[in-house]
Amino acid sequence: MTQDGRAMLFGLGAVALWSTVATAFKVALGYMSPLELMWLASLVSWALMGGLVVRQGLLGEALARGWRTAAWAGLMNPVAYYLVLFAAYDRLPGQEAMALNYTWALTMAFLAVPILGQRLTRLDVLAGLIAYSGVWVIATRGAVFDVAFADPLGVGFALVSTLLWALYWLLNARDHRPPLVAQWQNFSVGVPVLTLLLVAGPGLQWHGWAGLGAGVYVGLFEMGIAFVLWQLAVHRVSRTAKVSNLIFLSPPVSLLLLFLIVGEPILLSTLVGLVLILGGLGLQQWQKSPAPAVQESS
Repeated sequence: MTQDGRAMLFGLGAVALWSTVATAFKVALGYMSPLELMWLASLVSWALMGGLVVRQGLLGEALARGWRTAAWAGLMNPVAYYLVLFAAYDRLPGQEAMALNYTWALTMAFLAVPILGQRLTRLDVLAGLIAYSGVWVIATRGAVFDVAFADPLGVGFALVSTLLWALYWLLNARDHRPPLVAQWQNFSVGVPVLTLLLVAGPGLQWHGWAGLGAGVYVGLFEMGIAFVLWQLAVHRVSRTAKVSNLIFLSPPVSLLLLFLIVGEPILLSTLVGLVLILGGLGLQQWQKSPAPAVQESS
């Protein structure tokens, strides 16, 4: 299998896990505050990453180097990104927050030009515009010229989260730390910061086993395993745009789970938007990959 082929498999694995987390976010936030969920999920993810680091014999390397990068990366992700994202999900319907958050792939593809020195083809641009138009139809529930979001501040949080997420992965594209080491170090920085914020703020309360289970699920899959898979994909792909558009496969499953578990109706505008999203993805994947623009380390 080619390097791009392996990257695509890693990306698909991450997308499959991300398809479930919109529902997990809404369920968990029904029991606890965004900061409580952030702390619990980060702690679970930190423990998972630490166990994997020890199992693969990387603890010595993790303790010896890489902390200068982790100092800023950990504050950016998990702390800043997830606090903003959870605040968006706490204020908006899951369907709307999810759709807005998915626009980060477009941001990532375009920011890769000045940050990584990569080039966009005309088909990349066209595919991005088509896919973004579909996300916009979903986010506005069909009122594309008369936007009326449920909560303007929540929409602002969702859009800021897309910028933070895209910047995080692009700035880490030249990170020479092994993916597991990088994630564990980042969470080693993030968990103490979140603990201080929680102690100084609302504190931690017991919200029942259902709330605990939802928080643990977010930590294991959204903030743990999916992170590692996506980082492996970004480090191996020849063009960031090729992998980033894979995330448009996730909305159909996410919307179905929100309908079945949370009870959010699937709107006609959502179905129209998904046709545009998948059409844009198909157009982007149709073109052949050029030679790698940046040599990434694994």
